[in-house]
Amino acid sequence: MPVKNQVKPDTILKTFWKNNQRFADLFNTVLFEGNPVLKPNDLQEVDTDVSSIIKFNGHAETVQRILDVVRKTAYGVDFIIWGLENQEKIHYAMPLRHMIGDSLIYLKEYNEIAAKNRKEKEYSTSDEFLSALKKDDRLHPVISLCIYYGEKEWDGPFNLLDMLVIPEYLKPLVSDYRMNLIQVRQSENLCFQNQDISIVFDMIRSIYNKDYETFHEMYKDKTMSTELGLTVGSVVKSQAIINEVMKMEEKRSEVDMCDALQRWFDEAVQKGKIEGVISTCRRFHISREETVRNLIEEFSLSKSRAEEYIKMYW
Repeated sequence: MPVKNQVKPDTILKTFWKNNQRFADLFNTVLFEGNPVLKPNDLQEVDTDVSSIIKFNGHAETVQRILDVVRKTAYGVDFIIWGLENQEKIHYAMPLRHMIGDSLIYLKEYNEIAAKNRKEKEYSTSDEFLSALKKDDRLHPVISLCIYYGEKEWDGPFNLLDMLVIPEYLKPLVSDYRMNLIQVRQSENLCFQNQDISIVFDMIRSIYNKDYETFHEMYKDKTMSTELGLTVGSVVKSQAIINEVMKMEEKRSEVDMCDALQRWFDEAVQKGKIEGVISTCRRFHISREETVRNLIEEFSLSKSRAEEYIKMYW
């Protein structure tokens, strides 16, 4: 039984998108139709912890929010904040999460400007003193993007209005907050310049669609780095792909893309058979303990692995 390598998709994806070439191409492709608005050399790393203290009418409350990847681009004395969030599962409050995250970035900058103004005490009017902002002080824009990696189609809200119970005639009066969302499973029309993104997205889509033949034609005899293989394996939760990648890592070799995908299909077929055995055992009222023994014998599983399948399919 291969060693089970413990990898967390969240950590793997954060590392993947910290690469400035990938980060820039993602935003350029999704938001700017491929135009090179963001340039990798212009991107600067920004603290991802935007937690803050909210004070209102004598009440104070801490709000913790840590984004996945945040970058800043500077244009002369001005700059823009770009935020990226990875999402494995459908989250029915995602627009609200994004609104809060963006708002905390604005609040963080406001607090920095206000602290500077209070220290320098160069207010022209009592109104400036009240807000701790000078009349010509400005905040900088925050643009966020959410990548959803799940197999199911996103059926959650896309904006704040989708989360509200509200009559149609009132909708124009409510300040909406739209979320920039990309679904990997529906990304076939996006033409990325960065090959790493194309490979990862193509493999994930092929796995979700069980489309081995098309992928084989596209990537026959081609390889990918162990980093990309680990990214794909962690997203689709394939132990077979992860183990294959780690084997190649030890050999300091690249991973055959079609071979990795084939291993996923073999793994999926085995899981289907195991689920069928468990279902049959339940139907005939065979005990969990006896079912575990059947799985160990039929599929050469360790006891702990067989028990994991029982938890999944019982």
